[in-house]
Amino acid sequence: MSPPPNEGVPAGAELVVEQAGPVLTVTFDRPAQRNAMTWAMYDGLYAACERADADATVRVLVLRGAGTEAFVAGTDIAQFAEFDGGADGVAYERRITEVLERLEAVDVPTVAVIRGYCVGAGLALAAVCDLRLATPDARFGIPVARTLGNCLSMPTYALLVHHLGPARTMELLLNARFYTGQELHAAGFVGEATEELDDALRRAVDRLTGHAPLTMWATKESLRRLRRAAVATVDCDDVVARVYGSADFRAAVRDFTAKRPPTWTGR
Repeated sequence: MSPPPNEGVPAGAELVVEQAGPVLTVTFDRPAQRNAMTWAMYDGLYAACERADADATVRVLVLRGAGTEAFVAGTDIAQFAEFDGGADGVAYERRITEVLERLEAVDVPTVAVIRGYCVGAGLALAAVCDLRLATPDARFGIPVARTLGNCLSMPTYALLVHHLGPARTMELLLNARFYTGQELHAAGFVGEATEELDDALRRAVDRLTGHAPLTMWATKESLRRLRRAAVATVDCDDVVARVYGSADFRAAVRDFTAKRPPTWTGR
């Protein structure tokens, strides 16, 4: 018997976890905030990954956003107001890395269904899934160079380079560039770009549930080990601490909350 829909998800997590047959679906459910992630939502996603691996009836894990405006528009920026220095940034990026690595390590295929904005941590969540389906006008980006002035962890940089290549990742980040679903379909990052996402998801689920589970697991696990081996000895905590501990970052969080453009000093 399958566990009840939200078993294992922390109370207060603004996400919905539902199982329909072999498909476990996690819906990020803060449409008024473009599904920006809270700490509880990250914990809830981690718990959903644990559930997927513990339940032998689950054959596919699906991630999607509530509403039509966003998959996930990053981490809720209001939470950064609590940060008191670079160590908080390092702890935050490590926690994001833990969640991303847990999602990547799920035994069954994972599918991100993307409509609207897929930004910041949302793009990282989509990238770490095995397959991505998106509308042609979905918007992918990490515009921190013009918004908060923060940075990513080394594993997240490596994840983007792995999927998008060094040049496209550099353009994405330095220019605070947004790519459309259609553009990233042409680049191979998005498997199918269509307005009929539910139909595309049904086709994907039919294929995946008809394939050999252990063959798919072996493919996922082997590629995961290959990708992680490339960054296993690289540490950039000092980089993260410098950026999150900067006056620029603290001021940009205040400016963003007050809807003011930031003023950069490089300090």
